Amino acid sequence: MLEAAVDALSGTHREGQAAMALAASEAVDRREHLVVQAGTGTGKSLAYLVPAVRHAMAARTTVVVSTATIALQNQLIDRDLPRLARALAPMLPREPTFAVLKGRRNYLCRNRLQNADEEAEDTELFDPRQLSSLGRQVSRLHEWAEETVTGDRDELDPGVSDLAWRQVSVGGNECVGARACPFGQECFAEFAREAAGGVDVVVTNHAMLSIDMQQDFHLLPEHDTIVIDEAHELVDRATSVATGTLTERAVNTAAKRASRLVEAGISERLTECADGLAMMFTEAPDGRMDQIDDGLAGAVAATRDAASACVTAIGPSPGDLDPDTAVDRRMALAALNEVHDAAVSVLQTYDKALRDRTEVVWLTKAPSRPPSLNVAPLSIGGLLRDKLFGDRTVVLTSATLTLGGDFRALAGQWGLGREVTEEDADRAARGLGPASTPATGAVGEDGDEDGPHRAEGEPRWRALDVGSPFEHARRGILYVATHLPQPGRDGLDPAYLDEIAELVEAADGRALCLFSSMRAAQQATEELRERLDHPILCQGEDSTGRLVSRFAEEERSCLFGTLSLWQGVDVPGPSLSLVIVDRIPFPRPDDPLSSARQRSVSAHGGNGFLSVAATHAALLLAQGTGRLLRTTEDRGVIAVLDPRLAKARYGGFLRASLPPYWGTSDPEVARSALRRLAAAPAEPAAAAIG
Repeated sequence: MLEAAVDALSGTHREGQAAMALAASEAVDRREHLVVQAGTGTGKSLAYLVPAVRHAMAARTTVVVSTATIALQNQLIDRDLPRLARALAPMLPREPTFAVLKGRRNYLCRNRLQNADEEAEDTELFDPRQLSSLGRQVSRLHEWAEETVTGDRDELDPGVSDLAWRQVSVGGNECVGARACPFGQECFAEFAREAAGGVDVVVTNHAMLSIDMQQDFHLLPEHDTIVIDEAHELVDRATSVATGTLTERAVNTAAKRASRLVEAGISERLTECADGLAMMFTEAPDGRMDQIDDGLAGAVAATRDAASACVTAIGPSPGDLDPDTAVDRRMALAALNEVHDAAVSVLQTYDKALRDRTEVVWLTKAPSRPPSLNVAPLSIGGLLRDKLFGDRTVVLTSATLTLGGDFRALAGQWGLGREVTEEDADRAARGLGPASTPATGAVGEDGDEDGPHRAEGEPRWRALDVGSPFEHARRGILYVATHLPQPGRDGLDPAYLDEIAELVEAADGRALCLFSSMRAAQQATEELRERLDHPILCQGEDSTGRLVSRFAEEERSCLFGTLSLWQGVDVPGPSLSLVIVDRIPFPRPDDPLSSARQRSVSAHGGNGFLSVAATHAALLLAQGTGRLLRTTEDRGVIAVLDPRLAKARYGGFLRASLPPYWGTSDPEVARSALRRLAAAPAEPAAAAIG
């Protein structure tokens, strides 16, 4: 089946792709979890889609494929799956079917649209300076609603702001359901769910998957197998969904919605709580809050109680409400429960000793956003272990899953237990126990090895690294600028700017410069625009998509930016021959979630820095440097300006997370290779950078 698919898609047969497809097929048949690292260019989409289709049709079930990015989701739905279905149809009883399913918030809600103008004009909730733009965007959404077939936000081009979209969409907890909604027969979200029911492959995203795990009812169709592509993003996406937030606006919104259903005094009490929170936020410092002062604790407790009082006053549904009242009731309860649950989570965190806490609380203050009080789990592994790995087969894949040369760092974050080795498999086949006793339970409830699904403790899994078709040592140089000073906190050192300028000149532009902060990216842009003749594009000056397109089209241009560019740029060919990384991308020391996780690991006897900060840096470094080689014909230089990559004790761990590029610390070697590439981009790699 894989050979037929590759031939039909005019692809290239690759050993790594075949190995991955076979391993995925065996994992599904054995009902075992599988973790696969497949380097860029392996063709991993076909390697998991073919086994997915095979299993779905043989078992008459649905296989769910989850991605982190819209780009990959669209690639699967618009390109890979349609072509794959046609290619495999002659070998199967029928042509395979597929659909995309996103969270309800991604689809326009006709009922919400009816009340959008009223919401947009509410000056109590929105900054008056935004109202004119907001009104125009909502008006445009009215027009689009008459044209769209899917109601999918991703098909709206150009898009609208999040604020505008919130006026015309609802979350799953706000929806009254198709039966009660006056527009239930025209609901875009229901159309999408119906389309996903009964198909062979459903493509969704990590956020939707996380929501499905954390709710009492399921949004995804019944399934026994999940493929998680871009699996390195799973922990962050699941953590984001599990994070509770309290803001003055959220409390005011809940109070306003409740005011339509309860006595004025009850909802006004919640409005007063919003004012109290805003006052306490002003006085409290931002950042992680290991302790909470009495004033803020009192404001949060008052908010919790006022929200609860509103819920009680609304009471249970009488069951015979008119549609408009049913909508008001559902919207109010959703907002009230969100506020109440966030307040409860914040207060419960402080009921435990610091060492025993499983959540972290922090206050965020930013010039462009109102303050927010946030609470998030220190670890998401328990949730994933129970809700994701418990009763289904999971295949996790990405180009970057081995950190420090090992799968265990990410496996631990996912809540997985001990890896099943070939020796274990052989012993199991002979009726023997595991080769070594796992630290946490890895045998079934009956004492026999029956795979991951009814295991006590942490699920077990197999790992596979199918490598990459790229000849990294021949196609790429990893240059570490050991002669530079360590990066400081006061902006880019002049020596760094000189180094960037010299490298860009040698490469004749064609540079993607990845910075650890937007301040550094903007500083470099401003100063180097005066020194270089090459066009320099800077993130934030236009949409990221347009900047990347310009960078790809204008061969001598450079693109400077920060976090999203570390993972979101795919520019094959001569427009990109140099990737510059200004410093090792450790999380900020004052990052509340990362610092709390480091402290928790250390408090329980682990190495917090290596487990959290270094792992985070290794993952981003692998993703960022992976922007260089996107096809087997690409070549160039990766320049890491931070000398700690070569000199620090943890440098070996970080380098082991990268592909085996040819390494140097000699700046002239790097510049000479770039000059040869710029002068003769078509010459063989061995001559150009060997």
